[in-house]
This record gives sequence, structure tokens and C-alpha cells, in this order.
Amino acid sequence: MDFIDYYKILELDKNATEADIKKAYRKLARKYHPDLNPNDTAAKKKFQQINEANEVLSDPEKRKKFDKYGKDWQHGDEYEKARQQHQQNYGGYTQQGNSYSGSGNEEDFSDFFESMFGGGGASSFGGGARGNVRFKGQDLNADLRLDLKDVYTSQKQTLTVNGKNIRLTIPAGVENGQTIKITGHGGPGRNGGPNGDLYITFSVSNNTKFKREGNNLHSTEDIDLYTAVLGGQVTVNTFDGKVKLTVPPETQNGTRVKLKGKGFPVYRKEGQFGDLFITYHVKIPASLSVKEKELFKELSKLHNHEQ
Repeated sequence: MDFIDYYKILELDKNATEADIKKAYRKLARKYHPDLNPNDTAAKKKFQQINEANEVLSDPEKRKKFDKYGKDWQHGDEYEKARQQHQQNYGGYTQQGNSYSGSGNEEDFSDFFESMFGGGGASSFGGGARGNVRFKGQDLNADLRLDLKDVYTSQKQTLTVNGKNIRLTIPAGVENGQTIKITGHGGPGRNGGPNGDLYITFSVSNNTKFKREGNNLHSTEDIDLYTAVLGGQVTVNTFDGKVKLTVPPETQNGTRVKLKGKGFPVYRKEGQFGDLFITYHVKIPASLSVKEKELFKELSKLHNHEQ
């Protein structure tokens, strides 16, 4: 169907007022009325176009749609309904890789309506014989709860989403609150469009003695006063085992040492680890015997005398 510009039919521009439209219609309707032009098929056709133009442009709602959608104004409501529903659920329209943003430009909508309604051959969304507007499927979201110990190494899990089992490899180093995308495992596409994506958000609980900050781990290790003063060795826990550390003499309370590479795995960087930071907490002896108290007094006197 050829595009009929109703403004041109009434010999008006788009800024015409309601009064201008009414005046132009009356003038042209009299000129091309069939009673004044008997047996004139061209005049009859022109008269029909004038009536059609007046019917649309004299109705504020129809005129608004015509101004926005041009020759496809009759499908405006269906377009808006589809656009709003799609924006709420899926995002923007795509048709053979082209985006339709609803800008109001007649040419922007032309290709969209052509494929949506088959050049006007259908009156409902997706109902045309040539309807080939492709919509991406709905993106889905899922939460997966894990423990910190679970994400220290890569592992495989099977998730059930919308009745479908999805085998998933979870890389070591996933963080609490991190979201990953599984392409193509969302809702099915429509009219041959691609499937949506699945977004998995990890909720990682920590039931260990270690505090995680990114790829680094932190912990506190108690050492007795005698080891702190005289030095010695202590066995400390790391995330994947125990190690022996040498404590230098006169180690102060709150001293922090770094164990390089003993932290958490770096996400998607195989073989790379953060560091483990251990803070020493010097425990003051309690329930001292009389003899021990006497010895500490002697040490105190000796220390003060030497200063």
C-alpha cells in the first residue's frame, strides 16, 4: 500500500490547527464532491482520500499516531503495547540486528512495521505471514549459596532452572555477591530470536577463622608471652593446611607477618593466589604461682635498673 500523506491531501503542513483542517476539508470536499464531478473516477478517488485525511487529522488521538508512525499509524497501539512489554521483560527490539528505539522518525518505524505486520497484512503482533521480528528471550536470575571452603577450588554443580538441569563449572575464587552470566540459558527467544541469559549471583558464607578481603586472607594467631619474648616456633593454620613459623625474639603484640601465596585463589587465573596475613596476639599468662610472680618482679626490677 502506497503511503498517503494526509497533510498533502488537504494541502496543509504539520503545523495546521484544527480550524485549518476543518476549513481545508470543506473547501476540497466541495471541489471534488461526486455530485459536482459525475463520471470522474479521479475526482471520486480524490474525494475518498480527502474524507480519509479529515477523519484522521480531525481526531487528536489519530493525528498524534499519524504524526508519529506515518502510514503505519493504525498499528501504533499494538506497537506501543509490544514495546512496553518488551522493555519491561527483555530490553530493546531487534530485527535482523537493527535497533528500534521508538524515536518517532517515520523511517525508523518503516522497516519494523514491514516485518512486524508484513506490510500491513496482519493486525496483531507477530501475526503476519512475514512477521520476522526477533526477540531475545527473557534473562533469568538465580542465587547460589556456597561456603567459603567450596569456592577455594573449582567445582562442578548441577543447577535446576525452569525445570532444566544445567551443569556448571564454578571457578575457584568466586566472591560473595559476584554475578556471572551463562549465555543462552535464559528464557527461549521468540520468532527465531536468541535465548536469554542466566545470571547467577553467589552468596558465599564464611564459617572459617579467616577473614577474606579480595584474594587475601587474614587471621589472628595466639602466642604465649615466653615465645614472644624469647622467640621460638609456632604452628599456624593456613586455608589448605598447617605451616611452621619462626617467631623472632621480642615480638610485639599485634605484629603482622605475610605468608606469600597462602591466600585465596585469584578468580580465573589458575595457579595464582593472594597472600595470608597473620597477626600475632600475645597472651598474658594468668593464674601465676607465687614463685612466678616473684620471678616477674625480679625481671621488672632488673629491666628498670638497666634502663
